[in-house]
Amino acid sequence: MTTLDDTDRRILLALDRDPRATVAQLALTLGLARGTVHSRLERLSAERVLRANSTRLDPGRVGLPMRALVTAGVEQSEFTGLIEDIARIPEVVECLGISGDSDLMIQIAARDADHVYDITQRIMRCRGIRRTSTSIVLRELLAYRMDHLLG
Repeated sequence: MTTLDDTDRRILLALDRDPRATVAQLALTLGLARGTVHSRLERLSAERVLRANSTRLDPGRVGLPMRALVTAGVEQSEFTGLIEDIARIPEVVECLGISGDSDLMIQIAARDADHVYDITQRIMRCRGIRRTSTSIVLRELLAYRMDHLLG
């Protein structure tokens, strides 16, 4: 686990507010040397503290306005191949291993209900899937957020 100091937190908060800020802009805004900002960002990227910029993309703005959550029960012996299969489905935006009645929580982005059905059928054909259950996201009530964890 990465330990964040105050400088790391300041940089991450500034990036959360403006993800397109350049190293020079961050340095100026935060009163830090450009080399410091650059090396910190390189380290945070290498340690996978920073997620890919694509996580901020709104799927609805690229023609996939419907989101659904698919829970799946899986055959544990097929797990490695299963994840490879799921990763090949472009509409899968996230896959989490979870505890409880299901083994996976898969978030998908789709055009409409028929597209959700098509995607879930492709998920069902993945190695090791025993059963699925799908819930349509009606409204995002609280967006993904991280800034409050850094303050």
